[in-house]
Amino acid sequence: MIVLVVLGSIVGVLSGFFGIGGGTILIPLLLLFGYNTKTAIGISVVQMVFSSMYGSYLNQKKGTLDVKMVLFIGLGGFGGALVSGYIAALLSERALELLFLGFAVFALVRLFLKTHEHHGEKKVHKGLLLIIGFVLGALSMTIGVGGSILLVPILVGFLHIPLKKAVSAGLFFVVFSSVSGLISHTMEGHIDYISGITIGIASLLGVYIGIHLKDKVDVKLQKKLLVGFYLLIVVYLTQRIFF
Repeated sequence: MIVLVVLGSIVGVLSGFFGIGGGTILIPLLLLFGYNTKTAIGISVVQMVFSSMYGSYLNQKKGTLDVKMVLFIGLGGFGGALVSGYIAALLSERALELLFLGFAVFALVRLFLKTHEHHGEKKVHKGLLLIIGFVLGALSMTIGVGGSILLVPILVGFLHIPLKKAVSAGLFFVVFSSVSGLISHTMEGHIDYISGITIGIASLLGVYIGIHLKDKVDVKLQKKLLVGFYLLIVVYLTQRIFF
């Protein structure tokens, strides 16, 4: 129980600071402590419901969350995440770990590609936003991550959203995808509610700290820390899967 509380606190800080759902760090840690992959994914989904809702509430209070901008992407994410439990049930644990590793590698590589911020947000058809959300929701919830690390570059690079505003929007997207993913994974029997709720409640204080740190830290430092974070995850998963 103490280990779960500590894990939840750490994941909460990272979730709020980086604008991620928390699964990217929680799942490798749960695997390290002996949980099987599908149970770890289910626990991660439960935790994301807590951290994303609370983090989005804090971002709304700070005025950095534009609900209208991300609403249609979020609705698409809700629809996509509904099939995530079914997809996860079809895949082997090794296949899920390989998908998770691929996600972490993509996220790491993406951070080395310069994202240019633009002046003036672009108007995009709502149908396209729904499709983007659906694909991200289905993919991310299948492997128990929020999907915001994929969404934030889209918001900044293609829709010309300022980075800090995009980070807040990414966490709000996780509200939609995680609630829907919770429904889907529950139907497939992947959820350990006791562990998930314990970690989720413990993550709330961490999210509060992470949100406040995010707004005080320079964007360049935030990016360097995120690179180091993903590098550790890629090294661990590579060692776990192949050696």
